[in-house]
Amino acid sequence: MKIAFEPIGFISTEEANIPRHWSISNAEGVIVIDEKYAEGLRDIRQGQQIIVIFHFHKSPAFHSGYLLQKPPHKETEMGVFSTCSPVRPNPVGISIVEVTEIQGNKISVRGIDMIDGTPVIDIKPVVEKDRKE
Repeated sequence: MKIAFEPIGFISTEEANIPRHWSISNAEGVIVIDEKYAEGLRDIRQGQQIIVIFHFHKSPAFHSGYLLQKPPHKETEMGVFSTCSPVRPNPVGISIVEVTEIQGNKISVRGIDMIDGTPVIDIKPVVEKDRKE
């Protein structure tokens, strides 16, 4: 089975030192959505948290030597699926960011851990566990 995705947009940021994880980031950027998907941004609001699903497009090709990796904050190797490493069998990342502004097809956000040009695969709202939709 082959799975293929097309980006719905890209990250634009002038930040040079991007944190390794969204949970420790105050870095700012803009998610620039392809115009054909802009209407899908309706009801996203300033102050809201959203989940950004993206492609680690600069990561090296994965091979079995990456099954165990030593995160920078750990003393020992860990299995790739227990880490947030960008070097993965499927180089997909997930980050939670805060919406600071929306203008047309552009969502300004805080808390990015993606570099300039990162392809965005999808955006989803953060939904609290006890919230009913």
